[in-house]
Amino acid sequence: MGTARADRYAGAALARASIARAVILVATAVALVLVLGIVLVVLEANRSNDIVQIVRDAAAFLAGPFDGLFTLDNNKAERAVNWGIAAVVWYALGRLIARLLTRR
Repeated sequence: MGTARADRYAGAALARASIARAVILVATAVALVLVLGIVLVVLEANRSNDIVQIVRDAAAFLAGPFDGLFTLDNNKAERAVNWGIAAVVWYALGRLIARLLTRR
């Protein structure tokens, strides 16, 4: 393998690794927003607070595809379960994508 070809291969591997780290960072941030949203719902944080509302709105948006996955009698438990599943799925999906990016 020539030096130029090896350099291109190393450069591509480095780029993929950087993208993989960014994907993991985004997946972790998404999971953290969802977990923080769960905490705010379960602890009944003041909904009129701007920060609480922003986090809850973001968590509801990110958990959208999982909304109503399970229907429970307790609204807090329902949100915790559905949003918790969303957090796990988004994080696992991010890790999977990162792993695929770094495969040779």
